[in-house]
Amino acid sequence: MSEVRVRGLRHRDHEAAGALFAQVRGSEMPRHYGDPTEEYDAAIRAVAVRDRSHRSRLLVRGLAPIETLTGVFTGQMPIAPKPLDGGGMGGVAQYSTALTPKGKMVADFWMMRGPESEEESLLLDVPSSAIKSLVKHLGRYVPPRLASIENASEETGLLTVLGPEGAPMISELVMDRHVSADSLMGLGEGGFIVLGTGLDRVWVVKTMDVATPAWDLFLSGKQVMELWRELLQHGAKPVGVGVWDVLRVEAGRPAYGQDMDDSTLLSETGLVDRAVDHNKGCYTGQEVIVRIRDRGHVNRSFRGLLLADGPIPKSNAELFHDGRAAGHITSVVESPRYGGGIALGYVRKEVFTGDRVAVASPDGPIAEVRDLNSHWALS
Repeated sequence: MSEVRVRGLRHRDHEAAGALFAQVRGSEMPRHYGDPTEEYDAAIRAVAVRDRSHRSRLLVRGLAPIETLTGVFTGQMPIAPKPLDGGGMGGVAQYSTALTPKGKMVADFWMMRGPESEEESLLLDVPSSAIKSLVKHLGRYVPPRLASIENASEETGLLTVLGPEGAPMISELVMDRHVSADSLMGLGEGGFIVLGTGLDRVWVVKTMDVATPAWDLFLSGKQVMELWRELLQHGAKPVGVGVWDVLRVEAGRPAYGQDMDDSTLLSETGLVDRAVDHNKGCYTGQEVIVRIRDRGHVNRSFRGLLLADGPIPKSNAELFHDGRAAGHITSVVESPRYGGGIALGYVRKEVFTGDRVAVASPDGPIAEVRDLNSHWALS
């Protein structure tokens, strides 16, 4: 298949869908689109869609972008995608971070290797709160003659399709069934299929940042609007940031700008195994990562918190253990899946898995500390 085609809209004057889409283009992302319960149910039982075009996308290309960025980024550099029998190209996106020499986070992001055979290129998917610091960081460490960095956020967009019925809908509406729903469901985290060329290119990338099957779709700005309308017309439920955060916390995944920032050591976040390639050569911040891994420890680590019944605490609430300050909450939600409040946050090393901490004050409600995994809040 030489190009991708988003199926033509049967109702181009679908004003309701357009109005919902326009909300995301405002100064604030909507918390919800009317009924958070319906949004959540659609995301875990049927199909939902969230416009995440507020994130930033960088295009890096030039004489030697892969070689140059190997020493700047912590993660494994992606290899070139390969042709698929049904058309298009298949590959694996790599999760990575950029660090200061002291091991503190500049940004976290996903890297996808472009399918062009005539030049190396990378597409980076970056949190909006980290884009300025990352671009500044790259300007300091990357010679322009070896790699050019272009902010492609205005010309492109990102939709995330969520739910068990998402794969059949993507197969039909985006890929004209050239790629089956089973193939999309079978992708591992970061696995992607890229179709088309130039401005008509579409990337479909499996994400596990939320506790339901989900795929990130990177498209041109025009295609994003058309596909948004088409997905809604075929029954997808629009999802706001509120339900997205519930699904993210249920998955135990930190978000840059919420759970970590430029004051955070990567080694505190629990992301080292995901974000660091220990087999490659030197990269900025490596000395700190290796020293902590081999000989030291961090004073705090990112953990899950199973909250007691009662009011949901604030996201910056302090934690106490035996009357002493023991950390703080960074993300907190009320989870329908687990029937109560759950949270993510940083807990001091003296507090172990299964220990109980008090929330907001030494005499506050109790929370149980959990290690994070895909089902971390299950008893």
